[in-house]
Amino acid sequence: MEIQSAFNSGVQGFQKATEDANKAASDIASQTTSSRRAEEQFKTEEVVPAETKVAIAPEQPVELTEAIVNLKVAEFQSKASAEVIKTADETLGSLIDVRA
Repeated sequence: MEIQSAFNSGVQGFQKATEDANKAASDIASQTTSSRRAEEQFKTEEVVPAETKVAIAPEQPVELTEAIVNLKVAEFQSKASAEVIKTADETLGSLIDVRA
C-alpha cells in the first residue's frame, strides 16, 4: 500500500466522521427542540386525547438514542482515522530515515 493512499484513506475517514458527527448533533438538537415543543403543547389547556400523548412520547427517545449512538460511532471513526494518519506518518518517517 502506498503511503499517500493511507493518508487519503485516513483523511477521507476523518471527513466522513465529521459529517456523521455533525448530522448526529443536528438530529440531537432537533429532537431536543421538538420534545420541548411537545412538552409545551401538552402543558397548554388544549384538549389532546390520551392516546396521542402516549403515542408521541415513546417515539422521541428512540430517535434521540439513535442519534447519540451515531455520535459515538462518529467519535470512534474519527479516532480510527486519526490512527491511520498517524501510522502513515510514522511509516513515511521510517522510510525517510532508512534512505537518509
